Amino acid sequence: MPPYGDLKARLIAGEPCFGVWCELYASMATEILAEAGFDCLLVDLEHGSGSYRDAVSQLQAIKGTGCTPLIRVPWNDPVAIKRTLDIGAAGVMIPAISSPEEAEAAVAACKYPPEGFRGAAPGIVRATAFGLKADDYLAGINDKLLIVAQIETQRGVEAVEEIASVEGLDLLFIGPMDLSADIGLLGQTEHPKVQALIERVETATLEAGRALGSIVFPGRSASDLLARGHRLIVGQSDVDFIRNGALAALAEARKLSSGLP
Repeated sequence: MPPYGDLKARLIAGEPCFGVWCELYASMATEILAEAGFDCLLVDLEHGSGSYRDAVSQLQAIKGTGCTPLIRVPWNDPVAIKRTLDIGAAGVMIPAISSPEEAEAAVAACKYPPEGFRGAAPGIVRATAFGLKADDYLAGINDKLLIVAQIETQRGVEAVEEIASVEGLDLLFIGPMDLSADIGLLGQTEHPKVQALIERVETATLEAGRALGSIVFPGRSASDLLARGHRLIVGQSDVDFIRNGALAALAEARKLSSGLP
């Protein structure tokens, strides 16, 4: 069975955890990030370019490092959720949850009956070590999975109190960019209207006793997020590390060469 670690328990207990987005689907880059000691890596099937087969290679790169492998699914689709869990994700992030009914459907898609309706093929899927550890997997997986709902629409914010109360949902994760876009202020995450929506999600999530998370964005530094109760911070991506490192190295090289004859 893939390594699940204690990420879910740590988040529920209020311990800050830090992750990185995997967008490049480069196995060795993913392995470096996992070995570096991040608490989790979030393989992105929503905005990343990879397929489910590509996602498997990312999970294989993470395996054995102690880092928890999470996957953001493309949409709140039970088929996408089922396939993602079957390849061995320790948890899923579901985009754009905008009502309690959508949250309930997402939770049900993650859990085997009688708690949900996830289809079962324990004899063949990677999550059970291809059937070799099926009994161990089935014994507790409904409780072990980390189920994360993204709140990133105005409708989701307006229903956030009800969403946060849905049984089985572990963490609400704010998507500030999509939230700003949804109210016609794309990218303006520091705008007072966007900030007011974000603050409502933060308050409702914590009052409901759920874990809270987000990315670092203009208007919320990592220290701001921690101070406001966020416990899962997925601040950067593999793209960020390569792009920013390359730009910094090039800038330094240009600076050094600028004084040459």
